[in-house]
Amino acid sequence: MPNYVVGHKIPDSDSICSAIALSYLKTTLGEETVPARLGELSPETLFILDKFGFEQPELKMSYAGESLYIVDHSERTQGPDDIDDATILGIIDHHKLGDITTSTPLEIWVRPVGCTNTIIKMMYDFHNVEIPKNIAGAMMCAILSDTVVFKSPTCTTADIKCVEALAEIAGIADPKALGMEMFEVKSAVLGTPIRDLVLRDFKDFDMNGNLVGIGQLEVIDLAVFDDMKPELVADIAKLKAEGNRHSVLLLLTDIMKEGSEMLVISDNADLTEKAYGKPTVDGKVWLDGVLSRKKQVVPPLQESLS
Repeated sequence: MPNYVVGHKIPDSDSICSAIALSYLKTTLGEETVPARLGELSPETLFILDKFGFEQPELKMSYAGESLYIVDHSERTQGPDDIDDATILGIIDHHKLGDITTSTPLEIWVRPVGCTNTIIKMMYDFHNVEIPKNIAGAMMCAILSDTVVFKSPTCTTADIKCVEALAEIAGIADPKALGMEMFEVKSAVLGTPIRDLVLRDFKDFDMNGNLVGIGQLEVIDLAVFDDMKPELVADIAKLKAEGNRHSVLLLLTDIMKEGSEMLVISDNADLTEKAYGKPTVDGKVWLDGVLSRKKQVVPPLQESLS
């Protein structure tokens, strides 16, 4: 029976490319491992898989009795619903340490870098395993996505060096140009059902007993949302009620202006003022310079709810 590698629910490009890259590494090292996913893929991720010739990883929601590696998170709310009935072999992640626990020792690679694939590149180097050209290309794209083509404050020198090395392996002469092409794909939101947009990159967090959902849509120009904001606000209100959440936030991130407009539905009227020093006006607040959910949005919010 093979082991599995799976990222978080509502997978993004880092989760999927990490699962593909880590499964190849583990299998090469003699541990049969296959990539899996916990949801449908975004247009950006499908673009990456198509460009480098990959099939979608297996859609697998249940892992009871299975052995698996967790990538791109360590939060119980973001993992398989039956994670307690699985054996966790390892966690590879670049976020804050979550609340997944195990009854047996495990392999952990957690680094304060911009992308899980940067860490997996380090793992390939550690084990002296050559990265195939197509996997290198997918890993490179995941890093460009997570670091917003190096604009995000989460981006480190390690991420940049890994992109340079992976681009050389993949034969990509201009990785930044490819990164911008990916964000053009992300920006094509017209005609997409509102709920699909809200959940395109959405994560739930347990913040001191409060369930908080935070989604993010990264585009080249926020004007694309002008006509759909009322529908987005209405849908996050529904999402809050459906999941009995304390708050639901949706970040509309403009990668060119390097900031985000946050749409807010919360039990606390002063949520953003306490967390970010800026009050919510008509359910919205502009956060200049905010590009990263994990570094700029989650930590102050969690502290404000303590």
